[in-house]
Amino acid sequence: MTSSPRRLRLAVLPGDGVGPEVTEAALQVLASALAESGIGLEVTRHPIGGAALDQGLDPLPAPTFKAAREADAVFLGAVGGPRWDSGPARPEAGLLQLRRQLGAFANVRPVRVLEGLEEFSALRPEVVRGADVLFVRELTGGAYFGRPQGRAGAAPGRRAVDTTEYSEAEIVRVLEVAFRLARERSRRVVSVDKANVLATSRLWREVASEVGRRHPECELEHCLVDSFALRLLLRPTDFDVVVTENLFGDILTDEAAALPGTLGLLPSASGGGEGPWLFEPVHGSAPDIAGRGIANPLGAILAISMLLRLSLDRPDLGAAVEDAVAGTVGDRCLTPDLGGRATTSEVAEQVVGRLAARR
Repeated sequence: MTSSPRRLRLAVLPGDGVGPEVTEAALQVLASALAESGIGLEVTRHPIGGAALDQGLDPLPAPTFKAAREADAVFLGAVGGPRWDSGPARPEAGLLQLRRQLGAFANVRPVRVLEGLEEFSALRPEVVRGADVLFVRELTGGAYFGRPQGRAGAAPGRRAVDTTEYSEAEIVRVLEVAFRLARERSRRVVSVDKANVLATSRLWREVASEVGRRHPECELEHCLVDSFALRLLLRPTDFDVVVTENLFGDILTDEAAALPGTLGLLPSASGGGEGPWLFEPVHGSAPDIAGRGIANPLGAILAISMLLRLSLDRPDLGAAVEDAVAGTVGDRCLTPDLGGRATTSEVAEQVVGRLAARR
């Protein structure tokens, strides 16, 4: 988190599919949120993913990374799509490389069920009503990056190995992010592990307890990943901030999408290192609806709320965007994925209008 600058230098990577559409909608909201804040906005746009490949460039071109590294924040639309599946390079490689080079070790993903949209949940409305969970996932360690990793042999003697490894420093830094965010909420942290089986989880729990003692203002609970996965579906309102390692976080945040019932409402932020935070909606590039003007922009707009909080240290502006989104949903100004008839631009205009009415 940083103090609020007088000018926000934002590197925008519209990406592929519906990425450019939801990005432009979100930028309208950002401009409106900053209108009377005294904070200027400087936006530059750069290719990434499939859009870069189409120009004969790498998935993460060097000028794109340079612009991202020098920005105050980075905003991404979406990357990937089936049209690039058979190529020598995959669009998603650009995003993974960007996260790694920015030192983004923490992924922050809020999962909130908006009032009036409980019917879209995969669970009963009375179970998810009021659910508001903030996941903090370690992003650069664990089984995805451990070595050795690979497979060997031929049938019937094939073998494979993945290595899960965590250092104390990796655990401490992501726990600190979780506790810092918890102080701004209800000050409850659940640390998820598999300490009854895994050595890395036993270290995780030990270090989490030590970090927790440095934050006596917050309540810390330890939970095994299997029991947590069940509790998340039975009693999601029990949780506030949840912090866990890479593999568990990947699985649990996807499971949590069952609470609101659509990826179109979910934002995400990755950061924590010396580089700027990277903000993006959780949904993919949705090439089947690209160009039709019906993509749901609310995930991207809520990512703007996260940007205002994390990169500008303006929780007041972030809350204003969230309130405007809630009001827009309450008016049933919804895109077709939520049973409505509104276009991408109409939803954005409604949110902008509500922000303007607050000033």
